[in-house]
Amino acid sequence: MPRQKDHTGPMKIPELDVAESVLDLIGNTPMVQLPRVGAGLPCPVVAKLETTNPGGSSKDRPAVTMIDEAEKAGLLKPGGTIIEPTSGNTGVGLAIVAAQRGYKCLFVMTDKVSSEKVSLLEAYGAEVVVCPVAVAPDDPRSYYSTAERLVKEVPNAYRPNQYHNQANPKAHYESTGPEIWKQTKGKVTHFVAGAGTGGTITGVGRFLKEQNPTVQIIAADPTNSVYSGGDGRPYLVEGVGEDFWPDTYDPKVVDTTIAISDAESFAMAHRVTKEEGILIGGSGGTAVAAALQIAEGLTADDLVVVLIPDSGRGYLSKVFDKNWMVKMGFTEQAGLIVADLISAKPNEKLGLKYVNPDATVREAVGLMTQFGLSHVPVAKGEMPLAAAEVIGSVSEDSLREKSFETNGILDRAVEELMDQPLPVVGVGEAVDAVAHKFEQCPVVLVLDAGKPRTLLTRAEVLQSISDNLAEVQAK
Repeated sequence: MPRQKDHTGPMKIPELDVAESVLDLIGNTPMVQLPRVGAGLPCPVVAKLETTNPGGSSKDRPAVTMIDEAEKAGLLKPGGTIIEPTSGNTGVGLAIVAAQRGYKCLFVMTDKVSSEKVSLLEAYGAEVVVCPVAVAPDDPRSYYSTAERLVKEVPNAYRPNQYHNQANPKAHYESTGPEIWKQTKGKVTHFVAGAGTGGTITGVGRFLKEQNPTVQIIAADPTNSVYSGGDGRPYLVEGVGEDFWPDTYDPKVVDTTIAISDAESFAMAHRVTKEEGILIGGSGGTAVAAALQIAEGLTADDLVVVLIPDSGRGYLSKVFDKNWMVKMGFTEQAGLIVADLISAKPNEKLGLKYVNPDATVREAVGLMTQFGLSHVPVAKGEMPLAAAEVIGSVSEDSLREKSFETNGILDRAVEELMDQPLPVVGVGEAVDAVAHKFEQCPVVLVLDAGKPRTLLTRAEVLQSISDNLAEVQAK
């Protein structure tokens, strides 16, 4: 007679090498040398592949630990809802735990994250709320503030709060750190990882320094993040860096912080994927780029371990999408490209002209008149701008139409009357491939390595095409 299924837990089958739950598969991730991208360096660079966790990232570890601690403390009750702001990976880890333990999930993400990350969380049955990235943390629209509001509104809700929950670094102190020490037989001399919440680098760093105080802990950080001295202005690499200082980050553990640009991060992600056959994301590219920098100045007695937080599968619509990379100004197409047109512009027309959202319409009109522009972008911050800081545009025609229905328009704030942002093109896009964008608008915004660089008009493109044809005919 067959055994009845025990609905209170899995059947025990000790004679087989089979985990009782997917949660038992978290951790014990492998390590692999990076011999090709690390060729010529004086010491080995070894990657800790967190991609083999069930949820595909290092965030599976703190997800389990945070929920374990919450259950012990009575903060998360049966049938409750887990609410958390996340760039995606923590959400996946929490969703896996929730699936095993019967909780609902509601995650808050920024509009910077790739669409497949939203789809992935929804596939696990989670509800996802998307918020703008280009706002301050205390702005009601930010994903931090939105999560706080939802915790108050949703009954029986619990927010793990990965940025302040000490169970986050504890997970890495108890698992990731010991694994690295054991796998390298205590020979690790430098550990490199990105710092988002700071949980990984803090937990691993504490453990390794307890074993050997001379081990160097290096944070790989996106340019503009607060960890490397920036103000947190938007950058394109996802899931790493911050615009505030989390409680889960211990600066005393970190010996060195290396700032890596979006362009360096994405280029390294492509390089590792193609040369090593390891598909990694942008934040993995950030970490490897920093690890290679560190290794250059070391000796044969050193051993660099770099943590790869997740796979590149979550970035196929961005970092590994050829069209996105060229549109954002990271790569070039063949033939006459936008950069060629820009190089021909006179210096006085080369710099980007734009207005802040709190500027008056009078100021915007004055700027357009001074430089002979029909359109200008509306953007927060100062140069060099980030693409996410461009929030709209104003034009002569639009303002003229709105003046008939708006009193005192010249003294109104631009933000109240602005239109959609201008179409964007990358500096490396082929001129004939971007011509159609001028059907939408006579002016486009040119991006260079993800940053707005200048404006390009339909007239400038037509003139360039005309000159190019004349040269061809002359030959």
